[in-house]
Amino acid sequence: MALGILEPRVEHVPGTVFVYETEQRHAELLENNQHLKTDTKRRIILIPQPSNDPNDPLNWPLWQRDLILAILCFVSCLATTASPLLAADSVTIALVFKRTFQDAALLTAYHLVGVCVAGWLFVASARVWGKRHLFLLGALLMVASSAWGGSTHVHHNYASLLWSRIFQGVALAPFEALVNACVGDLYYVHERGVRMAITNTCLFGGAFLTPVFVGMISAHLGWQWSFYFLAIFMAAGFLLVFFFVPETAYRRAHSLDLDLVAGDSSTESLPNARNTGKRETEEKPPHSTVVAENPTGRVSYVQRLMPFNGRKTDESFFKLLFRPFPLFFHPAVAWACLIQGVVIGWTVMVGVILSLIFLGPPLFFNEERAGKMYTSAFIGSMLGLLLSGLYSEGVTRFMIRQNKGKYEPEFRILLVIPTLIFSAIGLYGFGITAVNVTHYGWLIPEVFLAFIIISMVMGAIASAQYLLDAHRELAVEAFTNLLIFKNIFSFILAYNAYNWVFAIRINRLFIIFGSIEVVICLLSIPMYVFGKKNREFFHRHDILRMAGLR
Repeated sequence: MALGILEPRVEHVPGTVFVYETEQRHAELLENNQHLKTDTKRRIILIPQPSNDPNDPLNWPLWQRDLILAILCFVSCLATTASPLLAADSVTIALVFKRTFQDAALLTAYHLVGVCVAGWLFVASARVWGKRHLFLLGALLMVASSAWGGSTHVHHNYASLLWSRIFQGVALAPFEALVNACVGDLYYVHERGVRMAITNTCLFGGAFLTPVFVGMISAHLGWQWSFYFLAIFMAAGFLLVFFFVPETAYRRAHSLDLDLVAGDSSTESLPNARNTGKRETEEKPPHSTVVAENPTGRVSYVQRLMPFNGRKTDESFFKLLFRPFPLFFHPAVAWACLIQGVVIGWTVMVGVILSLIFLGPPLFFNEERAGKMYTSAFIGSMLGLLLSGLYSEGVTRFMIRQNKGKYEPEFRILLVIPTLIFSAIGLYGFGITAVNVTHYGWLIPEVFLAFIIISMVMGAIASAQYLLDAHRELAVEAFTNLLIFKNIFSFILAYNAYNWVFAIRINRLFIIFGSIEVVICLLSIPMYVFGKKNREFFHRHDILRMAGLR
């Protein structure tokens, strides 16, 4: 039992890595395997290895890859504004449309259903036919649905507004589900860290900063202009994607993915000149794609504008579509869904009811001032990203030293400790202070909201890092599970938000939420202790193969 982690009886478990041996092996590979491609300084082996095809995104100039990612980040930042678009206006919408507060909340709830269903479909589609057609569809649909939503201010047609919100959710789905995957398409492993942080900052920042601008727009121009501005800017984003973002998915020979061929065990080595062919045969997983490298020259610019450029895998679309569902019974995936999805749900709940707290008595803020209350959420998201990086890397390095150079993915679970602390402080504190803003004022609930957002970011990063490191072969399906769970859970909360608030009051409601969050975080203890045994068990018992989906 090393540092509280139970050891299985087998010697080697996927995900466990002897760091110092890996560093030594890397140096040996640089010396002995001259055929492997490296960076210009010959210090780093390129993982994955680029093919000889000029159409391989890894062979494109770095400036072009960065331009593609910058455009996707910009458009994704715009797209994520759709979810909290009514956060500062929910009370206004209820009054203008002469509907209940619950009906106003449903505009967010059913929007999340659109994200959930579309995300599930789009991830499978992206794996088979690539991502470009989905980004184009998402951007174009966001333009149309946003213009549609804004137009409902003329006749105050609630049903029409509701359907426009659902289609906004569908339009958001490809950006929420696929942009991070593009980092893996465009960059080598050693180039991904900072760029992954940037994409997550755009996704988080866009969502939490939106109500600040929406409040100002609504106060001066009317709520419908938040929809119209989104349509206008997304139209520009669509043009950028159409002309400058080619397909990033590439059908690469499996032997070039050195991290997948050789990264599953601490004793495996990367293929060398003598054993490359043998290891391709022995270690190639089922349904892996092997493509002969017959470069034919780079395709023309006009061809790159096409939404499709061929299949990216021979696997069945329907098998890929249904793969996530058996994984809900996988302990690591179920734990990650709870750690990430539940705390995200609390932030959605706060977003739905926050305008009621500040627009109503006793503060009677207008939309502009209510929108500015989300500044703390944006600050919390940025602090969460910073603190998560510092804590996770610092603690992981410390645990590796304590474990004599052996890395276990379970070390990533330790990020749940500050998640627990920040979420408990935030949820309990927000509930106690938000119910009595006459006494506590507006600032103290805002501080506690920042604590909730910090815990949300930390929980999301902890669960994602653990799944990537411990169950990399299931990562795509597992992230689809996270998307499905968090949106369904958030839908349930948004659907019942005002009924619960009026029935049991904010303070009791958030004390219940805080207690649930504490219990969920404590589930990380058995996950940490039994995580390695769980990895070994499901390495031997492939849950997808048993379900007939691999």
